[in-house]
Formats: sequence, structure tokens, C-alpha cells
Amino acid sequence: MALSSIVHHDAPDFGVRTPGTSGLRRPTREFQAPHYLESFTAAILEEAVPKEGATLVLGGDGREFCVPATQQILRLASAWGVERVIVGRDGLLSTPAASHLIRLHHATGGIILSASHNAGGVDGDFGIKYNGENGGPAPPLITDAIARCATSLRRYAILVAEDLPLHQIGRHHLGAMQVDIIDPVHDYAELMESLFDFRAIRALFTGGFTMRFDAMHAVTGPYATDLLERRCGAPAGTVIRGTPLPDFGGEHPDPNLVHASGLVEDVMTAGRYDFGAASDGDGDRNMILGRGCYVAPSDSLAILAAHLHRIPGYADGLVGVARSMPTSRAVDRVAAALNIPCYETPTGWKFFCSLLDAGRITLCGEESFGTGSDHVREKDGLWAVLCWLNILAVSGQSVRALLEAHWAEYGRDYYTRHDYEEVSTSSGEAVMHSLRDRLGTLPGFLVSGRTILAADDFAFTDPIDGSQATAQGIRILLSGDARIVVRLSGTGTRGATIRLYLESVGRGTPSVEDDVQHELAEVIRIAHEITGIEGQTGRSEPTVIT
Repeated sequence: MALSSIVHHDAPDFGVRTPGTSGLRRPTREFQAPHYLESFTAAILEEAVPKEGATLVLGGDGREFCVPATQQILRLASAWGVERVIVGRDGLLSTPAASHLIRLHHATGGIILSASHNAGGVDGDFGIKYNGENGGPAPPLITDAIARCATSLRRYAILVAEDLPLHQIGRHHLGAMQVDIIDPVHDYAELMESLFDFRAIRALFTGGFTMRFDAMHAVTGPYATDLLERRCGAPAGTVIRGTPLPDFGGEHPDPNLVHASGLVEDVMTAGRYDFGAASDGDGDRNMILGRGCYVAPSDSLAILAAHLHRIPGYADGLVGVARSMPTSRAVDRVAAALNIPCYETPTGWKFFCSLLDAGRITLCGEESFGTGSDHVREKDGLWAVLCWLNILAVSGQSVRALLEAHWAEYGRDYYTRHDYEEVSTSSGEAVMHSLRDRLGTLPGFLVSGRTILAADDFAFTDPIDGSQATAQGIRILLSGDARIVVRLSGTGTRGATIRLYLESVGRGTPSVEDDVQHELAEVIRIAHEITGIEGQTGRSEPTVIT
């Protein structure tokens, strides 16, 4: 390698937008602009990483710009004085694998390059976020400081040096900094093998059980191939679209009924497989399907809570569970039956992390296809898939049988989410402002035969550190055990997304054949009447229904 030297760049205001709770997500071309990535990375280093003795984990989901961004971040880290960086080969690391590596190596933290389930490619999105020493997303105190620094930064230092061979596993040096390029899969796969009964899962496949896993040309392809096909004995070809591509094959790497429609057709509609699953861009989300049936994320969380003790790594049972506020209340009834606490938190994985670190909960999840446990501090898509496989193996039941048995015991929450994507920010805010202005007048109001029992703007006080989060979404409780939740989401990069969550506890004998949208038709009508979404946005239909 040629001799290297540190140079300093003046950094006028490059317009680095204030990051949200998950870091900075912007169109890829913005990140490729001169100094943009460098300025935000420099802000992370200044606010979260000590100048001496630091170890960082670095990797991403393989989307467009990941490799050059990795090289630039390494040069910035070296100039900052970082002692060691652990990098996934070719710059690849799933988000849960990165969380595990931070904890395994007692690292200072980690920089993860991903825009999660957002589309990739030159015309897609890119993202960067910082995870702390516990392996979880940095808390607001840190992200707020990074945001302030990024918007006011005037100067940063970077090492001038040749690129490192990211495809070569081994030890390298960049200036005085040690860089360890590792197999991105091995340590994570070993963790999974320590938690699950792979012998039982292997026997499931030997007995003729069929499965299809859609990696969506995202980061989980190599992980799923190793875990499912090599370690658990699934037939070769079980993992489809398993090669990570910079543009995810031109598709949207979001594991839902719309963007994984081919998998839905194969497993749920045509019934060609006993089990189907998919994960997203960075590997932290999951979708679960059975032959002829779909497992809603809220139901998946509740079923895992009821059965997790059957998995070796959780044989001692659960100390507690947590769900995000918009997630259905199905897991609440399981927690009550198990006589363990159930915490309701705002949306955002960081709110689970303090509960996990304090040993208050074992399992947590959110309705947006995210589930996890105390094994890492991120949601974990493949972990959830292995949970289902292990439970199916030891129970001897099908996905359908597990679902219907669960509903018979605990009752069923009919639940759906309607997303109105890329509405104007002003119209999205108008919907929320109008609701907040009327909160005090809603209780007692009779609409379409139902009474509004309560309405509030969800606020949360962390039971561990006392920190508070306010204005986290509007909750409206209706008679008949129904609920409406409205939130404005910040995970997109173009406009805003209004999320409308609707649920009602069913009566009678629930079946996978039940039409959820039909069962919730009355609640949906009430939600539209109360929120005025169509009038404010001009949208008569949601973009995506899950």
C-alpha cells in the first residue's frame, strides 16, 4: 500500500438533514455528493466515538454505494484515531449480525449502512446509523448530538490511502488502525446454533417438510443459505433470490404481501410449500406464511410468546414481553396468561433496548414485521424464521394448526395496517394536527353505532431511566373491543407516510379463511370518518395494506 497521510477538509454547511430515530436516510445520489457521507460520519465519530482505544463494527446490506462508503468511513475512522474496525467481507453485515458482533467483541459501537426496507440502486435510498456498545440503536441523547454536529460541522479529517481489499478475509492496516475483515455469516450462525435445536429442524426437513425463503436479493441471502440449507438440512434451492445485489434486483426489499407477491403466490395462494418466509434489505424484518395462510406480525409475536419456552435457548421461559404501541394487543393476553409483564412502548427498537438491558423482557416485537429477543439488540428476521421452524418441528403442527389453536385459546385480534405512502408532508401533518386538536372532544362520541371510549396522544415514560417520549401516535378506543391508531411515519425519504392501524377482537371461532378486511370493514369506515384522511390527502385508497 502506498504511504498514507491525513488531510483536513473544510466542511461548509452541506445540508445534512437532521436524522430520525433510525439514523440518516436519503436518496443515494445525495450521499454520493462531495462531503455528504463524510460530514455525517465525522459527526458520528465526534459525538459517539472516543479518540483513543475504540473498536468499531462496520458493514451494510450491500445496496448501491455500500462499498465506496465503507472505504471512506474506514479512512475517516483511521484519521479520527480508532484503534480497530471489524468489517464484514465485501462490506456486508446484516443489522442483527452487526449487533451481535458489537456485543461479542465488546466494541465501542458500530456503523451500519442500510436504508432497511427502502428501495436501493442509484435512484433508490441509502442510509447510515450508529449503534452503541449494547449493540442497539443509539439513544436520542446521542442521535440528537450527532444531528446537531452534522448540521454545524465545518471541518473534518480523513486519511488519504488506497482502498482496502474488502473481499479478502484477514488482518489489514490503514494508517495506524487495524482492520479485521471477517466472514459476515460465521459468528451470527454460531449464535443461532447455540439457541435452536437444529437437529429437530433437520429432522423436519428429512421428513418431507417443504419451505421457500425469499432473501429478496438483500443481505440475508448468504445467512439463510448457510443456516437453512447447510446447517438445518433444507434442500438446495430453498433460498431464492439469495445473491445480494446493489439494487435488490430492481425490486423493493420489503417482506410484505405486496413486495413479496411471488412468495405469497407459491405458499399462501397455491399452497406449493408447507412454510414460507422472507426478510428485508438489512435482515431485521420477517414475514411468515403457511400453506394457504398468512401470519400477521402481531399474531406471530403472540404465538412466539406462547411457545418460546419450547426452544432450547429459552427453556427457562420469559421474564417479560414488550410490543410497540401500534402492534395489536394479542401478545398482552398471552403475557397475562403467563403472569409476566407486557410493556407498551413507542415505535422504535431503541425503546425495547433499555428493557432488554435491564433484564425486564425476553421477547419483543412490532407490527411492522420486526421481532427479536435478548440475544441481540435489534429485531432479527432470520431468528424469527428459525423460531417458527423450531416450534413447528417440536409441535408437529402446521402453521395453520398453530394459528387456529392459538386463537381458540387466546382469542383473535383481527388486525390490519393501511399505509398512505408519499403523501405531502403538509397533508400528513394536517391529519395529525386535526386529530390532536379534537382529542378532548372525541370520548363519548357515537359514530356508526360505536362509542369512542377513550382517545389520547400516546406518551411513554421509560421505566428504567425515566426518559420520556411524547406525541407518539393517536390512540382511539372504541366500544366492542376495537382500536384505531394513527401515526405519521418518518422511515421514507420522499414526502410522508400516514399509517392507519385497525383492530378488533373477534367473536365465534376464528379461521385462517376469515377475510380480515371484511371483519374490520366497520372499524375502517369509522377510522376514515374520524381522521378525514381522504379529504386532507386526496387519497381514497391506501398504497399498501398489510
